[in-house]
Amino acid sequence: MNRPFLRPLLAVGVFLFLAAALPAQTVSPQQAQQLLQGRPDLLNQLRQRLGGSGLTPDQIRARLRAQGYPDNLLDSYLQSDGRSGSTGATEPTGAPGAVGGVPGAAGGTNGNSAMPTSDVFQALRELGIADSSDFDFPGDTNRTKRITGDSLQTPFDSTLDSRIPTDVRGRDGRRLTPYEQYLYLRADSIQRDSGLKVFGMDLFSQRNASQFDANLAGPVDPSYRLGAGDRLVLILTGDVEQAYTLDVTREGFVVIPQVGQISVANLTLAQLEDLLYSRLGRSYSGIRRGANATTRFSISVARLRSNQIFVVGEVARPGSYRVSAAGTALTALYAAGGPTMNGSLRAIQIRRNGRSVGTIDLYDYLTQGDASHDARLLNGDIVFVPIHTGRVRVLGEVNRPGTYEVGTSGSLAEIVRAAGGMLPTAARSRIQIERLTPMRDRTRPGSDRAVLDVSGSGGADVPALALVDGDVVRVLKVADRVRNRVLIRGNVFTPGAVGLTSGMKLSDAIRKAGGLKPDTYLGQVLITRLNSDSTRTQLRAALADTIGNVVNDPNLQEEDEVRVFGRSEFRPLRYVAVTGAVRRSGRYPYHEGMTMRDLVLLAGGLQESALLTEAEVARMPVSRADGATASTMRVPMDSSYLFERGMDGRYAGPPGLPGAASGSRDVVLQPYDNLLILRQPDWELQRSVFVGGEVKYPGSYTLVKKSERLSDLIVRAGGLTGEAYADGVNFSRRRNRVGRIGVNLPAVLRSAQDEDNIILFDGDSITIPRYDAVVRVDGAVNSPTALPYVKDKDMQYYIRAAGGGRLDADLARTYVTQPNGRVDAVSRRFLLPDGQPTPRPGAVVTVPKRDRTERQDTLAARTQIASIIGTFAAVIASLATIIIQTR
Repeated sequence: MNRPFLRPLLAVGVFLFLAAALPAQTVSPQQAQQLLQGRPDLLNQLRQRLGGSGLTPDQIRARLRAQGYPDNLLDSYLQSDGRSGSTGATEPTGAPGAVGGVPGAAGGTNGNSAMPTSDVFQALRELGIADSSDFDFPGDTNRTKRITGDSLQTPFDSTLDSRIPTDVRGRDGRRLTPYEQYLYLRADSIQRDSGLKVFGMDLFSQRNASQFDANLAGPVDPSYRLGAGDRLVLILTGDVEQAYTLDVTREGFVVIPQVGQISVANLTLAQLEDLLYSRLGRSYSGIRRGANATTRFSISVARLRSNQIFVVGEVARPGSYRVSAAGTALTALYAAGGPTMNGSLRAIQIRRNGRSVGTIDLYDYLTQGDASHDARLLNGDIVFVPIHTGRVRVLGEVNRPGTYEVGTSGSLAEIVRAAGGMLPTAARSRIQIERLTPMRDRTRPGSDRAVLDVSGSGGADVPALALVDGDVVRVLKVADRVRNRVLIRGNVFTPGAVGLTSGMKLSDAIRKAGGLKPDTYLGQVLITRLNSDSTRTQLRAALADTIGNVVNDPNLQEEDEVRVFGRSEFRPLRYVAVTGAVRRSGRYPYHEGMTMRDLVLLAGGLQESALLTEAEVARMPVSRADGATASTMRVPMDSSYLFERGMDGRYAGPPGLPGAASGSRDVVLQPYDNLLILRQPDWELQRSVFVGGEVKYPGSYTLVKKSERLSDLIVRAGGLTGEAYADGVNFSRRRNRVGRIGVNLPAVLRSAQDEDNIILFDGDSITIPRYDAVVRVDGAVNSPTALPYVKDKDMQYYIRAAGGGRLDADLARTYVTQPNGRVDAVSRRFLLPDGQPTPRPGAVVTVPKRDRTERQDTLAARTQIASIIGTFAAVIASLATIIIQTR
C-alpha cells in the first residue's frame, strides 16, 4: 500500500495550534516553523502523549509496520527509559530541511509536500496514541463538528456590530467577523461596566494546555483505582532484596514472580496492599503485619494508564479524547476547548453506562474553590454539556459585573454572591430588575419589557427572588449627596467639608478647618445658606480677630457654605520692569523694600555693554496733568553691579567705559517702576570679514574701526596676486540677507574715493578669482554653452554663437551678469537702435523664457483697447453725422 510520507507528531502539534490560531486558513510549513520556535511547549505535549501511550518502541514500530507505515517513522522521538523497554519522548534530532527533527516541515526537498490529510488521523487512531478529535487539522474530514470564527456568537450577538467603534477594523481593513467582534468586546477595559462578559468563559480560553492535567509525576491519591494499562513497582526489603515492575494486563491482573497472578482491577492501593500481605506472605515467610516482620514491601504506581473519554454537547471541539486515569471532568472539558457560548457551566453531566453519575456546577469551583464534585473519570465515560440554563446580566455596584448563568435555583441572592457581592457604595435597599414580559402578556406595543424594584430585608440582605432568562439586574448606587456637613472655603489652613454637630457656631467650624491665616480680612465673612426650595440666602458675619473669634457668632445649618477672605485677594498684582543691557529683560513681582540692585540680580546681571555710570528709572507720575504718563530720573551706578568676578575680586569681562567708583547709593524702587540699563556708546564686539582667493594673505580679518572700507582690507591682505582677476570679485553680505553685491574693484583699486569703495560690515565675504576668459550662455537658447571671450562683442554675438534663441525665448528681456555680480540689460532708445550690453570675461548671458500668461494678458488688453477704440470711432461718426444734418 503506497502511502505519502507523513510528518511525525511534532508537526501534528504545530498544526493543532495553528488551526486554533488561524481558523479556516491553510497552514504553511513556514508558519509551522515560526510557531515551533515560539511555542516550545508543543514538544512537551508530544512527549506526554508518547509517554502516556503505554507502548514500547518495538510495539510502536510493529504497529506502524502492520498498518503500512515506515517502521522508523517515530524513531527520533522514542527512547528506552530503562524500565522494561517503555517509551518516553526525547528531543528530536535536527536535520536539514526539518523543524525540530520533522522532515519536510520547512525547507529541504519536502518543504512543498502535501499537508497531512485524514490518513494522519487514521494512523494515530490505529496506533492508539491519540484520537483524531484531539487535533484540528486542515483537511480533516473525520471530525464530527468543526468550529470556525463565524460560528461563535455571544448571547447578545444581534447588537454586536452597533457596539464596535467604526474605526476598529481587521488587519486587512475589513470589518470584523462576529467572532472577532466578540473577542474585542471581551476585553476587560470594554466590558468592565457593560456586563457583557460571560462569567467563567475565560477559564477555558487560556493557552496553557496543561492547566487541568492530572499530576503525572507525583504519587496518586488513595482513592485512585487500578486498571488495565497501569504500571506498578513492587519493592521487597529485609530478608529479600528485590524489585519488580508489574504491568496491569488488559484482563486486569499482574504476575509476580514466585507468587503468581493477582487480580488488581478496580482496587485502590490500600486494598491492594491488604491483598499483598496475604499473597506475598504465602511465598515469603518474613512478610507479616507488625514490628516483628523480617521482610517488608512497598507498592506504588509508576505509570498511569489513559482512558478514552467522550466530550459532547455544547463544547468547542466535541469528540473522543485520551485522558489520564487520574484526570477529572475538568481535564476532559479543557481538552475539548470548554463550553461554547451556548453551553452551560452549571449543569455539566457525567454519564456512565447509560445513566448520569454526577453533575458539576463550575460556579462552585470558580467562586468558592470547591472541586469536590469534579469526579475522576473512568474509561468510556461521557461528559455532556447541555444548553445553558438561562443567563442574566448583573450591572452596577457589584464586584464583578457580568453575565451569569441562572442555574437550578436561579435566585437573586445566589447570582449577587456569584458576582462577588455588593460594593460598599451599593444601595442595598433597592435593586432594579429589567425583565422580559412573558409572551402571553405582550398584548400591546411597547409592553415587551418591565422593571421590578426589589427591596432588601431591612435594607441589608438580598432577597431570594427567582430570576428568569434574560433578566438584567442593576444594583443601584447610593446617592452622591453628602449630608451633615458645612463647607469652609478660602483663607483657612484646611479648607473643605466639616462635620456638622448640634449647636455648631461659625467659630467652631473655623477652628475645625485649621483656623484663620494671618492675613485674613476681618471685615466680613459670607455664609451661603440652602433653603428648602433649593434657593440660597446670603448671610454675613464679622471676625473679631485672626484667632477665630466671631462678632455675634451665628449658628450654622446643614449645607451652609462659609467663605473667608484674605487681604491678598484684594491686592493688585504689583510689579517692576527692567530693560536694556541686562540678561533677562521683563517684569518681576514687586516686594516692599526692593532696590535697583535686587532687580538687576533677578534679571541675571548686566550684559558686557552696560553703562556703569548711570541708569534711568521711569516712575508713575504724581500728577497726570498735561497728559503725563511717567516721570524719569537718572540714578547712579558703579562697578559693583558687575556680579561675576574672579577670586581676587576683579571683573574679567571685556573692556569698556570706566564705571563710577564703588559705593554709590542704592535706589529703592516703587511699584510699577521701569528700570532702563543704558548701553555704552558705540560698544560692540569685534567684527570680522573674510577675504580669499587671489590675495597674498587670505583669511578672516577683524575690522579695526567702523569706517574701514574695501580698499583698506585689500591693503591689509597684501594686495592682489599676479593671477587675480579684479573684475570678477565676488562680494557677498550676510547682514540683512543682502546677498551678492556688484562692485567695481578695479576702480576701487585705482582710487579710494570711488563710490564702490563701500564700508565693510561684520560677516562680509570677499573672494577674488583667477582670470577666466570665457562667457557662458544659459537659458532659452538652442545650445547652452560656454564660449571664449571676444573683446568688444555684445551679447547678441554670444547668443548667435549658442544657436540662437528657442521658440519660447524672450529675447527682449535678455540680460548679462557681469563677473563682479552686476547685471546689465538692454537699453531702450527712442528712434535709435537699442543698446546691447557687452559681456566681460567670466560673464553669464541669460535668455529667459517667454511668460505665456503675460502674452495672453497682453492679447486680451489689446483686444479690449481695440474694442474701446472702435466704440469711440462709432460715437464720433454718429456725432459728425448729427452735426452735418443740423447744418
